[in-house]
Amino acid sequence: MAHPQSSLVHADASVAHASTVQRRSTSGGAFVFIGERLWLDFVNTDDVRRGVRVDVFRDFEWLVRWLDAAGVLDAERAAGIRRRAQQQPAGAAAALVDARRIRASLRALAERGQHSEQIRADALQEINRVLGRSAGTRRVEGREDGSFARAFVPVGDAFAGLMIPVVESAADALVQGELLRVRRCADPRCPRVFFDSTRNGRRRWCDMSACGNRAKAARFRAHHQAESGGT
Repeated sequence: MAHPQSSLVHADASVAHASTVQRRSTSGGAFVFIGERLWLDFVNTDDVRRGVRVDVFRDFEWLVRWLDAAGVLDAERAAGIRRRAQQQPAGAAAALVDARRIRASLRALAERGQHSEQIRADALQEINRVLGRSAGTRRVEGREDGSFARAFVPVGDAFAGLMIPVVESAADALVQGELLRVRRCADPRCPRVFFDSTRNGRRRWCDMSACGNRAKAARFRAHHQAESGGT
């Protein structure tokens, strides 16, 4: 299930994904969402493609595209953010730097927060920094399917509210004790993280069609080589 879309900054960030999802933003650019939580999908924008570490947020435009694809922005508000970025390029550049800073803190929380009180404290400080700097109005909105979602309407700085849904998703993970179910992909070459929603809590791979299948193929080759060497 995709992150619900809103014309406002969406803040009901605890909605889970049941499987790997690939979505394209309205402005182009395909993104993979496997984290099952918004904040984990955000962390995964620091990714690996064909063995090379890649920052999906190559510039501010790509940050906006990702927020669009994640359902944090709709097309109308994304267009407004782009207009503001053209008017205030320094502000857009600063927002991109800040997004990367937040991502680094949340990656530490995802990978080591379960075992480190200091990392949890550092992430909490970062979360509260973001939550405390943006003024706006909170409201409840109806969705097309008849359900409801919380939303946040920022005022003032157009860039200040962009990360609110992401950090609120991370805040939900802390409040609800979800760190125990946050995993890093078992493939040591893959930096992706995810929320393990399986009943037995034994999900190992970010994506069975990618890392999982590669691991199976590697085991098969190793087994075949071992058998060949023993004959």
